[in-house]
Amino acid sequence: MLFSVFVSFMVTPWAAVRLLHRSLTPQRAYRNLFARGPFKRRVAEKQPAPHSAHHHETWMDRLYRRIMRPLIVRPVYRYGFLCGVTLLLLASCMLVPLKLVMVKMLPFDNKSEFQIIIDMPEGAPLEQTAAVARDIAEYVRTVPEVTDIQTYIGTASPYNFNGLVRHYFLRRGGNVADLQVNLAPREARTRQSHDIAKAVRPNVQAIAERFHARIKVAEAPPGPPVLQTLVAEIYGPNYSRQMELARQVRDIFDRTAGVVDVDWYVEDDQTKYVFAVDQEKAALNGVSVAHVQTTLQVALDGMNTGLAHFPKEKEDVPITLRIARAQRSSLEDLKAIKVQGRQGNSVSLGELVRIEEVVQDKSIYHKNLMPVVYVTGDVAGAAESPVYAMLSLMPGVGAIKLPEGYAFEQRLTTQPPTMEKFAMKWDGEWHITYEVFRDLGIAFAAVLVLIFMLVVGWFQSLKTPFVILAAVPFSLIGILPAHWATGAFFTATSMIGFIAGAGIVVRNSIILVDFIELRLTQGMPLAEAVVDAGAVRFRPMLLTAAAVVVGASVILSDPIFQGLALSLMAGEVASLLLSRMAVPILYYLLMRR
Repeated sequence: MLFSVFVSFMVTPWAAVRLLHRSLTPQRAYRNLFARGPFKRRVAEKQPAPHSAHHHETWMDRLYRRIMRPLIVRPVYRYGFLCGVTLLLLASCMLVPLKLVMVKMLPFDNKSEFQIIIDMPEGAPLEQTAAVARDIAEYVRTVPEVTDIQTYIGTASPYNFNGLVRHYFLRRGGNVADLQVNLAPREARTRQSHDIAKAVRPNVQAIAERFHARIKVAEAPPGPPVLQTLVAEIYGPNYSRQMELARQVRDIFDRTAGVVDVDWYVEDDQTKYVFAVDQEKAALNGVSVAHVQTTLQVALDGMNTGLAHFPKEKEDVPITLRIARAQRSSLEDLKAIKVQGRQGNSVSLGELVRIEEVVQDKSIYHKNLMPVVYVTGDVAGAAESPVYAMLSLMPGVGAIKLPEGYAFEQRLTTQPPTMEKFAMKWDGEWHITYEVFRDLGIAFAAVLVLIFMLVVGWFQSLKTPFVILAAVPFSLIGILPAHWATGAFFTATSMIGFIAGAGIVVRNSIILVDFIELRLTQGMPLAEAVVDAGAVRFRPMLLTAAAVVVGASVILSDPIFQGLALSLMAGEVASLLLSRMAVPILYYLLMRR
């Protein structure tokens, strides 16, 4: 920025004098070069004030003057134009609550892969999980854009963005599986990866339901670094009651249209058999409790007894001692295992233990030292933004009745301060979206305050900055309809484009106001000065907008930066057309007295 200022103030005037000498006389070049600063008064004394420049105008300038003069002179036209601009701005902003423009943190990218996560009920055998993965893989192979599939059963797939953010790399056990689906290059297919993933989800879900499995179709990258697109966190004083409330919330997720891949961080009930050693019988048979524990550990988990050294192996191979699977597959098999006492006698485990059937304890998750139950989901309906899915879910969640006698509180941005009452916090992509747009809004407000202070210092007026900054919202008249026309999400990159374009809008307004005041110092009447500014300074404003449009057009086709391009292009075009007329009118209204 500093280098561009140096070029515009030093290099450009020098180059204009040197290179444009054929089209400019030395006197005109001198006057154009020193028309500002300490030389302005001296040059103005030598040259009469140019009240008009009609002999250099184009048909666009003449048309502009013909339109602007009635707007300045006639109050009906003037206020009618300002009311029309205000209505356009309100109508553009209404596109968001009407869901014609969707607000989202980041748009969907077009990658060459996606992932299918399979979760069987806890305790399901590895063979059944493999059968589910095989059936899903056979269906996915029928999709034309799919080139190959890797299946990982009982373990996690190699590290990727999904695994790091959503903790998939921690998955282990016979009830889990991952399918890594690779697609053809984007140049060789017409559908984006998001459309393909969205299309295969219903059939994959139907296959999973036959086996009572839950699946998640995860795109890479899935978006912001969150656990899932939709996350409901249930807090409270009793973890069992938290799980009951989480089950109700999960059922609401399942019933809500557009919410898919619903799951929760609670294991299914698993039967656990506790072998309680009868110490009196064990003592009579000369068997210690530790001996019984070691025998069961060897039978079920095995025991490393040493290392085998093979000449063709790079590393030593561990030797694990374990009873054959056929002899440890049922309780009767385990009860028949013999244990040797101190006197050399053999006694079966069934004579020494008492088997108790209980439910295995479930995992307890914590967030900021508070016990929490997570309910997760994704969005894949007409409104693929978590904000609108939350609006559909909140009435159902709010209708949950607590026997404790108080309302089930829903919090949007912060955790409950205590665990005394049951409450729920919305998290996931919504929380990141809220924080990003909140921080961008605060930064934008701070920038506007700084611009206001700078303009006040430069123009020595408290009225002028309001005229200059009034043109900033005009860009929304172009930005929001452009997102609606192209079907694009209004994302964080769109907001960044709006903020970046606001700087150019302010620059155009400053150009107009500065030229108006220059004409006023040269003796031109206010009504003529405001019209003359829009006519004469339109060309640099037009060239600036054209440069922005051309520069942003190269990223218009990118899925991530499309919002940035739309905001810059449509915002600059709209503000150029409207600020050229609105700023002079507002300046005239404030300064005419």
